[in-house]
Amino acid sequence: MKISRGNHPSVRAAAVGTLTVLVGAGLVGCTAEPPAPDETAEALAAGISQGDLTDVPLGDTDPAVAEAQIEAVAEGLGVLPAVAASEVTVDPEDPSLATATLDLTWDLDDSPEDWTASTTADLTLVEDVWQATWEPALLAPDLREDEVLTLSRTAAERADVLGADGAVLVEDRPVLRLGLDKTRVDAAGVADAAREIASFLELDPEAFAERATAAGERAFVEALVVREEDPGVDVSAFQLLTGSNAVGDSLPLAPSRTFARALLGTAGPATAEIVEGSDGEISAGDMTGLSGLQRQYDAQLRGAPGLTVRAVAEERGVERLLYEREPVAGEPLLTTLDPAVQTDAEAVLSGVPSASAAVVVQPSTGAVLAAASGPGSEGYSTATLGTYAPGSIFKVVSALALLREGVEPSTTMSCPTAIEVEGRSFTNFPGYPAEATGEVPLSTAVAQSCNTAFIGERDLVPDAALAEAAASLGLGGEPELGYPAFLGSVPQDLTGTDHAASMIGQGRIQLSPLAAATMMASVVRGDAVAPWLVGPEQPVAGEAEAVTAQEAEQLGELLRGVVTEGGATFLSEVPGEPVIAKTGTAQFGSGEEGGNHAWMVAAQGDLAVAIFVEDGDYGSTTAGPLLAQLLDLLGSA
Repeated sequence: MKISRGNHPSVRAAAVGTLTVLVGAGLVGCTAEPPAPDETAEALAAGISQGDLTDVPLGDTDPAVAEAQIEAVAEGLGVLPAVAASEVTVDPEDPSLATATLDLTWDLDDSPEDWTASTTADLTLVEDVWQATWEPALLAPDLREDEVLTLSRTAAERADVLGADGAVLVEDRPVLRLGLDKTRVDAAGVADAAREIASFLELDPEAFAERATAAGERAFVEALVVREEDPGVDVSAFQLLTGSNAVGDSLPLAPSRTFARALLGTAGPATAEIVEGSDGEISAGDMTGLSGLQRQYDAQLRGAPGLTVRAVAEERGVERLLYEREPVAGEPLLTTLDPAVQTDAEAVLSGVPSASAAVVVQPSTGAVLAAASGPGSEGYSTATLGTYAPGSIFKVVSALALLREGVEPSTTMSCPTAIEVEGRSFTNFPGYPAEATGEVPLSTAVAQSCNTAFIGERDLVPDAALAEAAASLGLGGEPELGYPAFLGSVPQDLTGTDHAASMIGQGRIQLSPLAAATMMASVVRGDAVAPWLVGPEQPVAGEAEAVTAQEAEQLGELLRGVVTEGGATFLSEVPGEPVIAKTGTAQFGSGEEGGNHAWMVAAQGDLAVAIFVEDGDYGSTTAGPLLAQLLDLLGSA
């Protein structure tokens, strides 16, 4: 007969108590039924799951012995199983015997597929207590005393990172691992050979010598990994060094060493830190993302490894296959980066000594075609994460806010040489044209970038209105973009000089180059753009007041004036469709410690571009020529 697992112990206890009373009163002449084995079966399942059999009646078996076997199995697989008792059945011919099916689930990694198996536990009723008969086979099918469980992993094929139109950005490319092969040098000469190799590769000779000396006597001690097709070192000369060896291999790499490196990141053998933090999902030697998008999307790219569980009897030299799962290849990471545009953007920044960035966004789709950070950024993604005062490029936002307050491009405003706010004096940039001072229309104030005119109109634009105008152009907020990005900060608690400075992109206003390009893309599109870099679909921009068709047209006219008569006339000769633009210079620091952030934003056709140089001269003189060069490259592509 089958015993229902729904018989709760408290119900059975109540029934037994009632039966005792009836017997004592002489009303019933039968004896109490023996207890059901369910409770022991469930305790056994729970004990195996927890590795603690203290509360499980095991007869003559020492719980510590059984727990040691559970621990050995868990050590081999890296996890304890989840166990449930089912099908608890009493022998109809001998009610003192029963069996219970134990359903084991081993969650071996983060894949949705787990290893499941069932074993059978024998139960015996001894003095009204059901005792479980312990044996290793409870932990895995037919597991014997001399067997241990082992888990082996087979890495899945790592997927590529793709760019616009499916272009392959990151894929396995051939490399050479350069180092010291200790089988090729006498033990006494290891240190000297290591120093010679390190010096040739421009590494620390003493540090490499120490590492080489400490390695095993037949070890290959890696010094440097280089691309096979463009190694950057004379491999032929390297191989003439005593003890040297160049071992062929492959690594997930971008087209060049610098290509979008700060954004895409790198991949390579897992570090000890990554292994330790992976909860067993990653083993030493596994290929993983080490930084950037390759680290963020590592689980997607690396796929699911193949798993094999075996029962191994070492002394008998026998092993049995218990479970096998084929590896599942990773899924490609889709990005919007255009290889040609990214390469052009990086080329433009190649000679800039300070941190710098060039971002290109397609207004019609929001696709980020390039997000380049210059060599002066030293590996930091200045393009997407930089936080800097934008200076006068922020007048695009201020102009929109003024338009919404009824100001027209032809509306006259005052542009004095200086204006004072609460004791602080604001001036125009050095060399500001004298003929553009006095009473000028908004169009001139934008074209010539008159600071004093915008500050003079600050009372028309409360800080909340300025923030709303910024949001309408895709700035601020934290939309779910799928990658780390800073889209700007436009506080709404600005007063006095802070509010005055915000009108010209100084004070507490901050943007990233990505935000600046997004702003220009939003002007062209006439709607807030969410910069789309990863995934198959464009992300949704934050909620904000929509830019009207009239506002978009007026902003376009104002920014076209910057090119036709203002600070960016050098862009008027760029071939192709008309260019709209805005220059920007933001002061930082003071005295000898101070300097200028140089900005330039522009749009031409379906391209919006932002150029940023952390330590430059002025927007028009430092960022401007770089932007013109980039537009020329993009136009000739």
